[in-house]
Amino acid sequence: MKKHSLSQLGARAEDSPISWLMKAALDRPQLISLAAGFTDNTTLPLKITQEIFNRILGSSSKGRPALQYGTTQGDLTLRRLTARRLYSLDFPETSPENPPVSSYSAGNIVITNGSQQFLYLLSEALYDPGDLILVEDPTYFVFLGIAKSLGMQCRGIRMQSDGIDIKHLEEQLEGLRDSGGIRRLKMVYLVSYFQNPTGRTTALDKKKQALDLIRKYESHAGHPIFLLEDAAYRELRFSGVPVASILSLDPHQERVIYTGTYSKPFATGVRVGFGVVPDSLLSTILRIKANHDFGSPHLLQKLMGEVLSGPHYESHLLTIRRRYLRKSRAMISAMKKFFPESYHWETPEGGLNAWVVLPRKRRTGLKSRIFKEALNQNVLYVPGSLCYAEDSSRLKPNHEMRVSFGSASEPDIREGIRRLGRVFSELG
Repeated sequence: MKKHSLSQLGARAEDSPISWLMKAALDRPQLISLAAGFTDNTTLPLKITQEIFNRILGSSSKGRPALQYGTTQGDLTLRRLTARRLYSLDFPETSPENPPVSSYSAGNIVITNGSQQFLYLLSEALYDPGDLILVEDPTYFVFLGIAKSLGMQCRGIRMQSDGIDIKHLEEQLEGLRDSGGIRRLKMVYLVSYFQNPTGRTTALDKKKQALDLIRKYESHAGHPIFLLEDAAYRELRFSGVPVASILSLDPHQERVIYTGTYSKPFATGVRVGFGVVPDSLLSTILRIKANHDFGSPHLLQKLMGEVLSGPHYESHLLTIRRRYLRKSRAMISAMKKFFPESYHWETPEGGLNAWVVLPRKRRTGLKSRIFKEALNQNVLYVPGSLCYAEDSSRLKPNHEMRVSFGSASEPDIREGIRRLGRVFSELG
């Protein structure tokens, strides 16, 4: 007999690590948080936002509609601007006013409360408990929380410097085909730009190979298998070369799902995200979203529509990219100075994080001596083990960490890394 009245979903839900990490950063002013993925506070677009809100609310013809309910799918103007922007990112030399292919159609875009809500809506639409998803190893740990709460089974695909290991993906698909498990596989999930947590970007050729493999094995599943590209950090590139999205590889958008956000590149407090979904999933996503909220906040959508229709968005992107470049350089310089030579990391080309790999004998998890001593010295990081799915086919690594340069100031970044270096030295 159950000792509580919770549903199975309610019983599976656990505290999110990101909630605890963010709360720790807010509750302890003396703490230097290199963990929670806050964006840079000093560059938040206060003046731009104030001017646009004044313009919207200063006009009854704009203000009253903005303060009224919108539609479940989202503001049409914002969806059109989003479609146009996605097309221009993938085809910067040929971007038309009205993208000619369905992958970039406003009709296939759903506006959500950040990309996080879209991930949940999509998972709720596709997954029953016990169904299978392939994820990068490691991957975005907040998504792993969604997967666990919905009873999804995760399999990890090894990462290389330019994205997932295609050979390992094929091996996993082969194994699932042979075991019959492929009948429960619904989706492959990639965080393809400046990945959270590793900072790596998936090469376009790897995206194509992954899509081709999915199409090859789909007949064995007996249902569609989708490729989900999470591009939350795409517009935070401050070096390197741009990479087109998976949308560019699937012009009729049959198997590709794409999600992005304006929270990271504009303002996290705005919480406006979006998803691009195939026709086959659109009505289901909208029905589920209607049950959640029947539409994201209309005023914030109107704000983002005004931002995108003028010069403000591009100028703000230029500001924050320069800022994150300086902060990432400060972090890398400090790690070179204070971390042991046996510790390894890759220089970020965008995003908000750096991924540090320690010798295997050094444990970094929540119960490790390193984590506890770091907290004692008022510095916080994300243990790498949180970013790995529960996958019985391999032991979960416990010798890595994610450090973020997003919110901390440059002096705090240097001091936080110095404190971590002292922890490493003291613990031997």
